[in-house]
Amino acid sequence: MTSRRRPATLRAHSSAPERWSVDAGGAEVAHLDIPAHATRQRTFEIDCRFVVMHRGAGPAWHAMRVLVDGAQEWSRRVPTHDGDHDSLDLRFRRTVPVGRPLRVTATGEAGGATRLALAISAEEDAG
Repeated sequence: MTSRRRPATLRAHSSAPERWSVDAGGAEVAHLDIPAHATRQRTFEIDCRFVVMHRGAGPAWHAMRVLVDGAQEWSRRVPTHDGDHDSLDLRFRRTVPVGRPLRVTATGEAGGATRLALAISAEEDAG
């Protein structure tokens, strides 16, 4: 399955906070690319979410790894709970210098569970 990139439309005023997102659905990898800004430094609140569902037979697990500009930011592997849905969520802030792009990659893995959603969103701090 291919990623569906849905960047928010920037408002008419250049000082409006930027919002970027990608929803990879049940895919294993999601990439969010935020282009460089030529004149200002930006700080983003970044959310990564991986949702799975236990298949109901035996033990299950799910894991998410997050890379920022190719370097590992975070990684977890946990048992998947029986029931409706289970998830791993990560929220962090990143400051992006003038003229530098930002790439966030999330990878979701599952054993005994079905991948339902893998998404990344980034919202620029207004201040």
